[in-house]
Amino acid sequence: MKHRFIDHAEPGSDAARAEERGVVSPLLRVVADAGPALCSNPSPRGGGELCLRHLGLADYEPTWRAMQAFTAGRGPDTPDELWLVEHPPVFTLGQAGRREHLLRDIGVPVVAVDRGGQVTYHGPGQAVVYVLLDLKRRGYGVKELVRRLEQAVIDLLAEHGIPGVRLAGAPGVYVAQAGGRLAKIAALGLRLRNGCTYHGLALNVDLDLAPFAAINPCGHAGMPVTRLKDVGIGLDLETAGAKLAHHLVRLLTGKDEADAV
Repeated sequence: MKHRFIDHAEPGSDAARAEERGVVSPLLRVVADAGPALCSNPSPRGGGELCLRHLGLADYEPTWRAMQAFTAGRGPDTPDELWLVEHPPVFTLGQAGRREHLLRDIGVPVVAVDRGGQVTYHGPGQAVVYVLLDLKRRGYGVKELVRRLEQAVIDLLAEHGIPGVRLAGAPGVYVAQAGGRLAKIAALGLRLRNGCTYHGLALNVDLDLAPFAAINPCGHAGMPVTRLKDVGIGLDLETAGAKLAHHLVRLLTGKDEADAV
C-alpha cells in the first residue's frame, strides 16, 4: 500500500492565492478559538511584543494553512506570535524532502509542506511551537534564530541536569545515549517569506516513538530518536510546553515570560 500524500499549492502561486482568499477566516479560527494571546511587553532591544497562543490539540493541515494566512496577511505592526500546539499523528515532508526517506506505510498521512528539511513525525505527546516572527524587525537572521530555538531546548534540558548538544549539519537538539551515541530529542524546520518566519520547533516529551522507525528522521538513516521521558525528565506535556515557551520568549526577546501582561 502506498503512502497517502496530502499535497498543496506553493504559497504565492495562483492556486494558493485563490485558496487564501477563500479560507483565511476559517483557518484563522483555529487560532481565534484558542482564546486571547499572552503577550510580552516590547523588548528594550527592539522587535516589539511577542504573543503566545495555546492551541491545544489541533489537526496539522489547518494549523499550517493558518500560519501561511497569518504570514501573508501581516503588516509592519503585526505582533510576532508563538503558537504552542499538539498534533494528531502525521508525517510532514519538507520542500526539498525526498520520498525515499519514507521507508514504509504505517497508515499515518504524509503532508508535503513548505518548510525546509526532510521528513519528520508529529503526534500526541510532542510539544510543537510555531515561530511567527518578523526577522527584519527583530534584527537577526535565520541562522541566529535557529541557534536561539536550539538554545531554548538546551536550557530546558539543563534545568534537569541533561546536557543537550547541537550536531553540525543536522539542525535540532540531541542527547547522548548509553555508549555515547546521540539521539534526537527536538527537531526544527522553518520557512522564510518576505522576511517573516513560520513553522518552528518540535520537542519530544512523552510521545510514541514507534512511527519514527518508518522514516529516516530528518533524512538521516538510522538516526535514534528519544524523548524527555526516556532521559529521566518526567514533565507532562503541558508543563514541558510552558517551560519551552518560557525559554523561547526569553531568548527571542530578551525578556522572561513572567514579564508578560
